[in-house]
Amino acid sequence: SAFAQATRTWVSGVGDDVNPCSRTAPCKTFAGAISKTAVGGEINTLDPGGFGAVTITKSISIISAHNAGVLVGASNGITVNVPAGSEVLLEGLEIEGLANTPFSPGLNGVRMIGSGRLTIRKCAIRNFSDNAVFAAGLDGARVVIDESYLTGSADGVRVDAAAGTNQVTVSRSLIEGNVRGVTAVGNGNEVTLADNILRNGTDLVVKSGATAVSFGGNVISSGAPTQTIARK
Repeated sequence: SAFAQATRTWVSGVGDDVNPCSRTAPCKTFAGAISKTAVGGEINTLDPGGFGAVTITKSISIISAHNAGVLVGASNGITVNVPAGSEVLLEGLEIEGLANTPFSPGLNGVRMIGSGRLTIRKCAIRNFSDNAVFAAGLDGARVVIDESYLTGSADGVRVDAAAGTNQVTVSRSLIEGNVRGVTAVGNGNEVTLADNILRNGTDLVVKSGATAVSFGGNVISSGAPTQTIARK
């Protein structure tokens, strides 16, 4: 049977995607819940669990206070492909790509390929063959990463939008144990850094006309921002 979309839906490790995703009848996966969540709505977790990969195509928040896991092999964890003006929030998620296991690793932890703004807050994203966070959105797309831990991947953060320019802001985050910490590629693509610790093979890579702006408080051992701006 069909259910009306709700502004708040719920997932649980013991849920079922045939449910309406209410608090008393939760769904099992983020993918199952997203179709039952209204534009601008919120998906919450009732308990710890693995809630699967998901593609987001509308404004939505996925928020967990219960160690919500997304475990993926040979694919992307969360793909964000939303129209201009959309807002997506991912908070409190553990996204694992299995790169240090015998299984085929995941490709990207979070991949932005649309427009709008994506905020990643208090997330741990680790062990992907390509990138923990990949910003390859359409012109004007923005990604904000705050209070997060990115590790065990080829790039902790990579901004490399082929179709226009993307802006990525990283603050109060630990980016360590990657081949490259933060990589910005392509004319007009920009990464802004404040109060981060980078400990990687190479901490910061900026090339092909991209820019990296530091507002201070960053621990960077290799590579340098293209501009440093004093705080006001």
